[in-house]
Amino acid sequence: MRRSVTLVVLVALAWAFPATASAVGDADVAALQVALKARGLYGGTVDGAMGSGTEAAVRRFQQRRGLIADGVADRATRLALGRYGRRAPLGSRTLHAGTSGWDVASLQFLLAWHGFPSGNLDGSFGGHTDTALRKFQRWAGLPADGRAGPSTVAALRSPPPRSPIALAAPCAVAPTDRFGPRGHHFHSGIDYPAPAGAPVLAAAAGRVTHAGRAAGGWGTLVVIDHGQGVRTWYAHLSGTRVRVGQSVIAGVPVGRVGSTGKATGPHLHFELRLRGAALDPLTALA
Repeated sequence: MRRSVTLVVLVALAWAFPATASAVGDADVAALQVALKARGLYGGTVDGAMGSGTEAAVRRFQQRRGLIADGVADRATRLALGRYGRRAPLGSRTLHAGTSGWDVASLQFLLAWHGFPSGNLDGSFGGHTDTALRKFQRWAGLPADGRAGPSTVAALRSPPPRSPIALAAPCAVAPTDRFGPRGHHFHSGIDYPAPAGAPVLAAAAGRVTHAGRAAGGWGTLVVIDHGQGVRTWYAHLSGTRVRVGQSVIAGVPVGRVGSTGKATGPHLHFELRLRGAALDPLTALA
């Protein structure tokens, strides 16, 4: 019985949420989670997946508002959600600084998955969202006007970019904290929980463009340019073993695992960037 109810919920959502759905999660489901989180009803990650936690939060909201508590975010439920739910899906209006609502949350979600996180996934178009949007527009070859109109939305509906080169693992342990949503933020890399002092290896051949302290919570950071617009970042190091301008090959030690910068303990935060956009490193690791 439970399986059939879940199937009904998913079918209803496919009708209720016509926006892009992909392996990275559905932007409209993410917007629903943002709306529920704003009301203290959803404590999970804004991941765009209609799981049991999201369905339960919808039911709690429906019960609170005297609606049929079926866990389906239909039109009546969305209207009851207020400014977060009344807006039409992403693409129905041009978004810019000062706007808010369901479609803004969808925009933030897609920007993050395309490599340009905007801070909180909260449905409010503030300065961080404006900056992320302009960066994406420049990356996509669009006018960087900070206005999410049809051309920008169309570009965001395409699959996230992928690396043109393969990478080797930079640490000898498996990653535990992966690329993607984390609470109402977005984790733009993967973390390797290696012990302090463990060697960090170059993931591919290239040239070192940064080796030392970096602002923004990175701590001690090494950045390697691999050509074709690809760079890898190695953060929170306890020390470096390379210098700026040095050429390296894959597997050469570039530093040691540490906990410098904004880190709660020893680990390597590893990022993959393509012309500035953060990509999921796991899609490139051999």
